[in-house]
Amino acid sequence: MTLPTIFLPHGGGPCFFMDPDGGPPDPMWRPMQAYLAGLIESLPERPRAILIVSGHWEESAFTVHTGERPPLLFDYYGFPPHTYQLRFDAPGGPDLARRAASLLAGAGFATDEDARRGWDHGVFVPLKVAVPHADIPVVQLSLRKDLDPAAHIAAGRALAPLRDEGVLIVGSGMSFHNLRERGAHVTGRADAWDAALTAAVTDPDPAARAHRVADWERLPNARFAHPSEEHLLPLMVALGAGGDDVATCEFRDHVLGWTVSAYRFG
Repeated sequence: MTLPTIFLPHGGGPCFFMDPDGGPPDPMWRPMQAYLAGLIESLPERPRAILIVSGHWEESAFTVHTGERPPLLFDYYGFPPHTYQLRFDAPGGPDLARRAASLLAGAGFATDEDARRGWDHGVFVPLKVAVPHADIPVVQLSLRKDLDPAAHIAAGRALAPLRDEGVLIVGSGMSFHNLRERGAHVTGRADAWDAALTAAVTDPDPAARAHRVADWERLPNARFAHPSEEHLLPLMVALGAGGDDVATCEFRDHVLGWTVSAYRFG
């Protein structure tokens, strides 16, 4: 069974866990929480492991996390004290990490390993919702610091064989990410950006799709949506790993005045 690949929104900081008593989050975040909560059940089979690329880890070379029990990196600021005590105790996957590094090296990419860094909130916040029992091994892969779209699409293509090995490849970011612009005045431009991005991502011609998404800066409101593109680059990896499979937008909502979408390939 070939698993799909996913680009998902990871929310804002610990947005799904703001209530210290474990109650539901701010109503604004509930649709995204529900999408994430149903993600694993929506797959054709339960993955044996998850390989996740977060918009919050950049290295000079693609770097795999080889730790067996990674700690959490609370890389958000100004949130309630209890959100710095969250737990996500999923095991790592050193063997999968090295398999991923080998596939990347085979495609000509320089790679590195890191066994000490904690999982950032682009990993543990969405996966804590999607895998609440933390019973699927997780491996994190960094972005490459140059944030070159074509290189990240090519890296995704190199990782595609993992889909036939029971591995769910996930890009974790936000399809719109401009922290300086929030509120209703943003939504019109955010809608236009999202419509253009979705048209590019779901182009039925895989070659055209890759070209259009790699050339994302030409889309309307591109730099308004992403003054810095690190939250968009995980999409490139998911798209590359998706290969020639059909691409769909499977979630769309508004948060903070932003238009936010999730995409599935396959």
